Amino acid sequence: MLSRLTRPRAVAVCAVPVVALIATALFAPLPFSLTQPGLTADVLGENKGTPVITISGAPTRETTGQLRMTTIEATNPDTRVSLGDVVDSWFRTDQAVMPRDAVYPSGQSVKEIERHNAAEMRQSQGDATEAALNYLDLDDQKVRVTLKLADVGGPSAGLLFTLGIIDKLNGDGAGRDLTGGRVIAGTGTIDADGTVGAVGGVALKTQAARRDGATVFLVPRAECSDAEAELPEGLRLIPVTTLKGAVSALTALETGKGSVPSCQG
Repeated sequence: MLSRLTRPRAVAVCAVPVVALIATALFAPLPFSLTQPGLTADVLGENKGTPVITISGAPTRETTGQLRMTTIEATNPDTRVSLGDVVDSWFRTDQAVMPRDAVYPSGQSVKEIERHNAAEMRQSQGDATEAALNYLDLDDQKVRVTLKLADVGGPSAGLLFTLGIIDKLNGDGAGRDLTGGRVIAGTGTIDADGTVGAVGGVALKTQAARRDGATVFLVPRAECSDAEAELPEGLRLIPVTTLKGAVSALTALETGKGSVPSCQG
């Protein structure tokens, strides 16, 4: 014989699995990382007491202004991110949720990821040096460049490393600094041939840049829309696709001669 449940009891019985599902969804780990604006570092200066760029085999010049590479900070690859964390970050402008695979290589341990990021940084530094010396038509057998930046991995500082080397060796080619005395920040990978590549996380990097005094931000052109989404007041975007274009834009900004590209044009 079957007995009928009263409506209140039926609702209570049905609610139990629903509540269980909601609780599971709220606290179950999700394949995301929480990210926020990270550190910035002036590649023309020192990082933790050590010059970021050291050059031998060629005369260098004193520089003014700053060229600040930018980073994002992300939760560790083994950190449990729940639905509650994701919802909280969704409504914040100083934090973003990114697929974990977009931040870290998938299927690797924490140690493997650290080694991967360190290897990408070394490759980026080599490409940056080669791109700068190629641009200046200097012999890499005579000019030696050492790049040191503690606690930073990945390839996204490549463009700023390259500009820093050029500024220390040649400036704008007419005796002036590439920075024009400004605090200029940016991001972007660099190939040995001078091609600038996209990196991700630019909306957070612009916040880090403005926080640390930058008024100009060099952004890979493909990421203009992302950079504009949460652009801090007082920060000017300059889109770039090549090293030559980046140098030309900075020179035009400094001298007032020539056009400075914008994300709208």
